[in-house]
Amino acid sequence: MWGAHEGSLLLWALILGGWTFAVSVFSRQLPQVMLARVLAVMGMISLGFLLFLILTSNPFARLLPQMPANGRDLNPLLQDIGLIVHPPMLYMGYVGFSVAFAFAIAALLGGRLDAAWARWSRPWTLVAWAFLGIGISLGSWWAYYELGWGGWWFWDPVENASFMPWLVGTALIHSLAVTEKRGVFKSWTVLLAIAAFSLSLLGTFLVRSGVLTSVHAFASDPARGVFILMFLLVVVGGSLTLFAIRAPVVKSHVGFGLWSRETLLLGNNLLLVTAASMILLGTLYPLVIDAMSGAKMSVGPPYFNALFVPLMGLLLVVMAVGVLVRWKDTPLKWLLGMLAPVLVGSAVLAVIAALLMGDFQWAVLATFMLAAWVLLAGVRDLLDKTRHKGLLRGALGLTRSYWGMQLAHLGIVVCALGVVLSSQNSAERDLRMAPGESTELGGYVFVFEGAKHYEGPNFTSDRGTVRVLRNGLQLTELHPEKRLYSVQQSMMTEAGIDAGFSRDLYVALGEPLGNGAWAVRVHVKPFVRWIWLGGLLTGLGGVLAAFDRRYRTRVKSKVREALGMSGAAL
Repeated sequence: MWGAHEGSLLLWALILGGWTFAVSVFSRQLPQVMLARVLAVMGMISLGFLLFLILTSNPFARLLPQMPANGRDLNPLLQDIGLIVHPPMLYMGYVGFSVAFAFAIAALLGGRLDAAWARWSRPWTLVAWAFLGIGISLGSWWAYYELGWGGWWFWDPVENASFMPWLVGTALIHSLAVTEKRGVFKSWTVLLAIAAFSLSLLGTFLVRSGVLTSVHAFASDPARGVFILMFLLVVVGGSLTLFAIRAPVVKSHVGFGLWSRETLLLGNNLLLVTAASMILLGTLYPLVIDAMSGAKMSVGPPYFNALFVPLMGLLLVVMAVGVLVRWKDTPLKWLLGMLAPVLVGSAVLAVIAALLMGDFQWAVLATFMLAAWVLLAGVRDLLDKTRHKGLLRGALGLTRSYWGMQLAHLGIVVCALGVVLSSQNSAERDLRMAPGESTELGGYVFVFEGAKHYEGPNFTSDRGTVRVLRNGLQLTELHPEKRLYSVQQSMMTEAGIDAGFSRDLYVALGEPLGNGAWAVRVHVKPFVRWIWLGGLLTGLGGVLAAFDRRYRTRVKSKVREALGMSGAAL
């Protein structure tokens, strides 16, 4: 259904209806006025998308006088199992941020942004953020094995369009935690909720308007783009206007020290928002230049890597310290005492790991250092929290939110290790190979046995056979393909991959060169699967935190009275 534009919008509307239904069912114990406002905001969003669907993207319109005997066929890029899960997961995240947006607007309308609002909003935001993160990881995995060039991230504009709301959503879930616990950052948290959903709408505009060229952009219709742009302007303009009117009412008057969790989470927010802004600039700048002067240009990976990597390094530093500091203020002497063994242990583990990797590289050493820094800080915090009851008994008494945080941080570390190790230590070679010829790469010998013609259900292909040996013993046999889909006359590359926990062996066929020879691309990619494992762990951490007990327990009577609630639950 979601292989084309109209079906994708129908899926969006369906998921939005699902989120609205879920809020109406699982938020019945909220104050009736608050719940009514939340559902009203989500209803208005649904109305906008249904109008867009009916006026510009009718999924039930008949486009042909008669159906071809063999059907229209799906885009060959999308004829893959990844299509079944990747777009729905992304849309669950995109649309899920509408719930956080609706809670923020409802709270602004009521003039009350407090701990209760943050507690109501945070589990919904966590689930949406987890869906989006897992969806992005699935998209990266799909691109890796389906597009045939061995990469897992393009800095493609549409990839960026999904990554930006995830970054802002990451800032939002941390800012909501501060607002819930300490009652600060209220205005900032509202802005993040507005920004996360606005960036989701921006992603829809980029994909569905045809203003950019991308492997993901399958629709090109200016009328659709204008409608989405107008809807985006109404949502952003209206919400910011309401914020400007209500902001003086919701100011925070709670102080905190320099070495406090509030300060570190603020630093976390600034780094994440800066990263999202940098990506937004790199994504939109070519479009602005094109609109103003007609000049065609692109912003490539060097720009994004040069700015994004240092920001993420700083984020890992802040992440570890933020886990250990206390709310409100932390004695500096106590904090240094907590960090000293973490720093020493990180340095020792990083040097050992870098030496075990073989070829010394500063980037790898720095990554191991940061990874160990975050992991050991988490262990140090766990030991500190369980010191009175003992490790096992104390660990069992910790909340799901705490374990979700630890799991998500572990996922970020695993993903960072996968990114750096696969980027720095990958080996690849493009060469001409005739049957019987071999090449050595990364300690493996790849023997090309030739290619044979194969008839598929809706394609024809040349299927190669490549034997992989190590130390004279055969490890596996790979079968890369070059497919021709007959209906759309599209040529596709299907890589042959031997997946492993610590490395992937990857072979793709290029063009036939005559006499049975082919252009062949061979990769050895260490730890590449850690990227997607990290994304999965991070998403699962978000889901675990969303089901924390405190999001399901009733508020004490004094709190209910203070909030003007009767029988409400948080």
